[in-house]
Amino acid sequence: MAALSIDVLFDAAIRIQLLERSITIAFADNTVRMKFPTTRRLAEFLDVPHYYVLPYFAMMEEEELVTRAERVGILTTAKGSRKMAELMRDRYQKETSDILGVRVFEEILKKC
Repeated sequence: MAALSIDVLFDAAIRIQLLERSITIAFADNTVRMKFPTTRRLAEFLDVPHYYVLPYFAMMEEEELVTRAERVGILTTAKGSRKMAELMRDRYQKETSDILGVRVFEEILKKC
């Protein structure tokens, strides 16, 4: 079983997106928001019980990294998007660029 932390969840979210070759990005209120996988999907991916993941999402909301939107899902805030984009740049730049394209990825990095 994986040891959980906010950083582990952000990293897992990116790896899930890369694995599925799908990164959902929304532009609203002059900010970039990225869709997070569901808590159940993250728990499954990390091979932990679902209820282990939930307290970390509460912490991430408290730290204003993510927000939950009814019928939309979990989205990053401006702060969370910056954290996710930096992780993508530092650990998964090639893979992320392959999905988004180099130019789009560079623009997202600038916006975040």
